[in-house]
Amino acid sequence: MTSSELTSSQPPRPPRPNLAFRQLRGQRSPAEFAAAVRRAAREIGERVSCDARYVGRVEAGEIRCPNYAYERVFLHMFPGRTLTDLGFAPRSSVRGRRACADEEALPMRTTIPVHAPSETRGAQEPYDPLNPQDPYDPHDPYGAQQNHQNHEIHEESDVLRRAFMTGGGATVAAASLSPLGLAIDAAAAERPVRRAGGREADALEEAVRRIRLLDDRHGADGLYRRAAAPLRAAYELLDAGTTRQAVGDRLHSGAGELAISVGWLAHDSGRFDDARSHYAEALATARMAGDPALEAHAFCNTSFLARDAGRPREAVRAAQAAQRVARPLGSSRLMSLLALREAGGWAGLADRTGCEQALARAQALFERGRSDSDPEWMSFYGEAELEVLEAQCWSTLGNWRRAARHAGRAAQLQDPHFTRNIALYTAELADDLARGGRPDEAAAAGMRVLDLLDQVQSSRVQTMLAGTARVLLPHRRASGVSAFLERHASAPRTA
Repeated sequence: MTSSELTSSQPPRPPRPNLAFRQLRGQRSPAEFAAAVRRAAREIGERVSCDARYVGRVEAGEIRCPNYAYERVFLHMFPGRTLTDLGFAPRSSVRGRRACADEEALPMRTTIPVHAPSETRGAQEPYDPLNPQDPYDPHDPYGAQQNHQNHEIHEESDVLRRAFMTGGGATVAAASLSPLGLAIDAAAAERPVRRAGGREADALEEAVRRIRLLDDRHGADGLYRRAAAPLRAAYELLDAGTTRQAVGDRLHSGAGELAISVGWLAHDSGRFDDARSHYAEALATARMAGDPALEAHAFCNTSFLARDAGRPREAVRAAQAAQRVARPLGSSRLMSLLALREAGGWAGLADRTGCEQALARAQALFERGRSDSDPEWMSFYGEAELEVLEAQCWSTLGNWRRAARHAGRAAQLQDPHFTRNIALYTAELADDLARGGRPDEAAAAGMRVLDLLDQVQSSRVQTMLAGTARVLLPHRRASGVSAFLERHASAPRTA
């Protein structure tokens, strides 16, 4: 008997594209529209982890009705409109009587069985923070704890809702049960392990998003060790096999992206050997799966790591390899970022001409704008990131004044939502000012970084700030420098 992800007497209806929602997006790319959704959420005190893929699923009709948090955000963005005006189906039409009955019968749970019976799987309503009987976890800062719904809705996956949760500040707990944060009930544990399906692929992709969100806010140090278990589970899913090629492709891509994300956590927390291993694992996965987008991403991060590890020639070659793989993908923004990676390698080789040529190419490609072919993981790459990467090139070449100018722009342009990046860009600015002979301004910038360290755990930021402090030691009598040095010396260090 052929296994199936869902058991139903009727075949699932094909989704109907949400043309009304697509029209509201207008000329904005999915990534740009997702950013607008997140901004609107912050305006009304909601937390949604909207990204380009979520927007695409809405427009494709896969999400027939949003959960309550998204509903409030969308109605705030488009006042005077109803969910129907936005192209969604009424909530009552997608729940179904059976779902309602099951919801009333189900007790509140804090875990989700992996092998829940198909009759009740996904039968619960999306969480409503205003409903006192909703099992909403107030410690989840992203509104990520969302209950399963009727399978017709295909609402954004909450399978990983407890895999990564913050308990305060940057403290992050990863669930100890497998796979990927799911709890397994006693009966399910006795059954044979079934092959992975779409649900597992959704969970894997959600793991990648959650790691990136937490890293953007808090930095890598508190996350790296806890991310190892989901990565192991991801490759166990690959070993289990799938019944459909499309699901297998998603699992390979998801496992590779997760390896890159975990590699980045190692990279940012100064564990270069671990990062190199994870990136190599992602590259091997990409080549086995024939996934050029994943291969380009792995080469991109390998180049960045090689630059930071003092292997500039490897950085250049990895960036050039990434560009060869990425060219057919049609993303100018991706090619722009890869040109910046190459520029960083040329700067490390003290090749100013090669660096300037790569920087000019990166700028020209960036100005072509966003497109639907931009990878989801590139949502961080905007004008602020462009500026700071150029600042790093000029800093490596010893042009401190020019480096400080670009770093200052980066800090000003960065969305305040991304605390970790603001700390990083300001640390770059402080170091460039210090080395450029402007100690007072450097100390002031350093103080701004120290103000953020209770929210950010990043060895990269702390290492940069320590270097700045050493440069400023001869100027400790200057105004503001002494206060910075004293505060920096008393600041706690990441273990």
